Amino acid sequence: MSARRAPEREVQPVAREREISLEASLRPRGLSDDEYINQDKVKANLRILIEAARRRKEPLEHVALYGPPGVGKTSLANVIAAELGVAIRVTSGPAIERQGDLAAILTSLEPGEVLFVDEIHRLPRIVEEVLYPAMEEFHLDIVIGRGPGARTLRLPLPRFTLVGATTRIGRLSSPLRDRFGATYLLDLFDAASLEKVVRRSARILGVEVEPAAAREIASRARGTPRVANRLLKRVRDFAQVRHDGRVTLAVAREALAALDVDEQGLDDADRRLLVAIIDRFSGGPVGLETLGASVSDDAETIEEVYEPFLMRAGFLKRTPRGRVATEHAYRHLGRTPPTSAVTLWEEAQGDA
Repeated sequence: MSARRAPEREVQPVAREREISLEASLRPRGLSDDEYINQDKVKANLRILIEAARRRKEPLEHVALYGPPGVGKTSLANVIAAELGVAIRVTSGPAIERQGDLAAILTSLEPGEVLFVDEIHRLPRIVEEVLYPAMEEFHLDIVIGRGPGARTLRLPLPRFTLVGATTRIGRLSSPLRDRFGATYLLDLFDAASLEKVVRRSARILGVEVEPAAAREIASRARGTPRVANRLLKRVRDFAQVRHDGRVTLAVAREALAALDVDEQGLDDADRRLLVAIIDRFSGGPVGLETLGASVSDDAETIEEVYEPFLMRAGFLKRTPRGRVATEHAYRHLGRTPPTSAVTLWEEAQGDA
């Protein structure tokens, strides 16, 4: 029996590695328009920044990237390292709990290497302070001992490039934010750009997708390439199991309906949020904490994950008194709005 089970233990790690490599293959590898789609202004400025650093034979200045989740901040950090021809070290703010954790990472960097810190706004303040001299003067101050006998040891660091990504640029302290030489906003994608993302990913995945089907998937992807890729993979699965593997417009619509993603890109969680505002709070305004408690979700998730798309698509307004469902939200959910969105906004403003 052991002879029959051995192949299963060998195949499972290979399958996991293949899935990881598949995800990595969907990431862009350069700043060309065919690879890194959209964000044209950011790409143009980055090309100049990178070329100038090459000509001076210096490491790139520290770069801060901010924007909604899933718009390509991690991908762009990897592209920056690839364009520079250097290695990249990846970590995140919540993973660095103590000064010693950051010190270990910094002292192990190679000259010119890129250190990517995701969710950098979640770095503990005491850890963040270690970054100040490391970013500005490329040295690390370590305190040895305690009390009157304590002394400071200064360790030199290789010149490196810090790329920090955040969804909340306002959460960065001024001393840290000011030490970045360049700060770029990555915005949500339009439908045409997302269609290019879907077609590129389909080629990499080896999936035949009709142009109309690619447009349909892109139109429901919430302006986010990460969502577009996720929907494409689920539609691919649906096409392979229920049909002949080819993604047509009819197959895409059938699969997206099964996934509860409607024609506006709203999923079940989005609709649940809007229904709560309309039914439980008479359309709003309602405070963020109260809204989070009513849908059993935390306020930060609502603010960072759901709100950017719902506000951009015109389903939600943010007022001084709280969140308000718009007339568009009422009509999309098949409800009759009690008053116009303008009146709701004016009432909320007047009561502030």
